[in-house]
Amino acid sequence: MNNELPRQIQGAASLFTLDPAVAHLNHGSYGAVPLPVQRAQAKLRAEQEQDPDGWFMELPDRIARARARIATALNARPDRIALVTNVTEGVAVVLDSIPLAEGDEILATDHGYGVVTRAAERRADESGARVRTVRLSLHTPDQQAVRERVLAAVDERTKVAVLDLVTSPTARRIADPVLLAELRARGVITVVDAAHAPGMLPVDLGEQAGGADFWIGNLHKWAFTPRAAAVLAVAGTWRSRIRPLMFSWEHDRGFPGRVEWRGTADYTPWLAAPTGFALLDQLGTERVRAYNDALAAYGQQQLVERAGLRLLPGMAGAAMRCVRLPPGCAESDHTAKALMVAIRRRLNARVAIRPWSGGGVLRVSAQIYNRPEEYRQLAAGLVELLDGR
Repeated sequence: MNNELPRQIQGAASLFTLDPAVAHLNHGSYGAVPLPVQRAQAKLRAEQEQDPDGWFMELPDRIARARARIATALNARPDRIALVTNVTEGVAVVLDSIPLAEGDEILATDHGYGVVTRAAERRADESGARVRTVRLSLHTPDQQAVRERVLAAVDERTKVAVLDLVTSPTARRIADPVLLAELRARGVITVVDAAHAPGMLPVDLGEQAGGADFWIGNLHKWAFTPRAAAVLAVAGTWRSRIRPLMFSWEHDRGFPGRVEWRGTADYTPWLAAPTGFALLDQLGTERVRAYNDALAAYGQQQLVERAGLRLLPGMAGAAMRCVRLPPGCAESDHTAKALMVAIRRRLNARVAIRPWSGGGVLRVSAQIYNRPEEYRQLAAGLVELLDGR
């Protein structure tokens, strides 16, 4: 494993208002909003309260301008993306727009985000379809093995595949371009949960929605935007067939307005999102990505070498890495949450832990406010904590 420490970006930590007494090693869950973006959003909220009537009257055009700036950052056409609050909402819109019939199957994997899988199950129950879950070993060695396993589950009943670009619990890549092309060739509608892509990875939505029929990515995790902001990219004729979760006065204007408008909601995260992308550009997008990738790998290394935890395959370029906890540890939702609480209380650190049979999965994230010593301290503290559990 690489022992070289990444060089910290000068002044990065001062951009955030995080509690300095806590090692925030879980950026991948909720992100952290930098001060310049917080100020931009606060200014927008103050403006809204000065003239609510004028604010809402002008909002559709302001949202369209913000969307155009976001589209540039994601190499997309503004008329082919819609702003939503998060991936969970975007997936709900997509699943409600795809016609399903009795006997159809929605393909997912057991590495998928839990609420997204539950949304697929609800949609299947309503239509007489069913969800088929592909089981992937945590130790599946490489991307080719992942593709082979997913494609082996496809048959004539497979109507839709809901797949992660980067999985939340295990930080593995699933929906790569080769797999998406294979699924398209077999007539499968593809829905990509790209929650961790914007800001963390290069994104090119291009003519197709990132190679999929539908692609949904959060902006508030790695693109320095406020919560809650996300992008739904829709390919081809699907745009005219999108069903928003509710009717609005923008419904007859079609996509994307019919998806975006929801009356008296808080739109300031979307309007402030371009400020987050601008800050990322100012810091140097590639420099931020390189630092986070290297630091996440270093953190994983510390957990393996110092705490004796098992290495799990990861994705190069991702700002998250995972290790396997010992057998019997964090194998249920209750015990996983209890361990996260214990790590916060006793080690002053925030991490993500997901239950898994045979030993839970501990995920650490890296962002420019993090330092190498935080991972060393976590690893050292885990030795005692796990021995005494």
